[in-house]
Amino acid sequence: MLDNLCIDSRMWEQAGITYREGFLSTEADHTIRFRIAGSRGFLTIKTKTVGLSRTEFEFEIPCDRAKELLDQVCEQPQIEKIRYRIPQGDVIWEVDEFLAGNQGLILAEVELQDEAQQVVLPDWIGTEVSGDRRYYNSYLVKNPFTQW
Repeated sequence: MLDNLCIDSRMWEQAGITYREGFLSTEADHTIRFRIAGSRGFLTIKTKTVGLSRTEFEFEIPCDRAKELLDQVCEQPQIEKIRYRIPQGDVIWEVDEFLAGNQGLILAEVELQDEAQQVVLPDWIGTEVSGDRRYYNSYLVKNPFTQW
């Protein structure tokens, strides 16, 4: 379960991990992407979003293979961002600071046990955008935030 929100300001002071993501498919009912997170590579398949949730299958792959696939197979441009993990109460917020064509966009998400789970929002959280597809990485890759 993910809850996406825009961030008002930078309220974290820890090292982040650089991410690079490229997509093989960005269909309405599924996405297929390759990702490098720091020095680790991943293949991820996500199903259609229903409510606030969707099924996700993620497989770790060798980082050099992920880089090859990002460079040679995935659509261009790609998503570049820095991810920060911020513990808050009994959840961990993942805050993404986007780079390149999405520079200036900062999003936070938290994984919930189910849609009924209550979360206390930190004071640095801004606008709720969970249902807005414009904030999905699969949308941002084709419609960069800096061009809105």
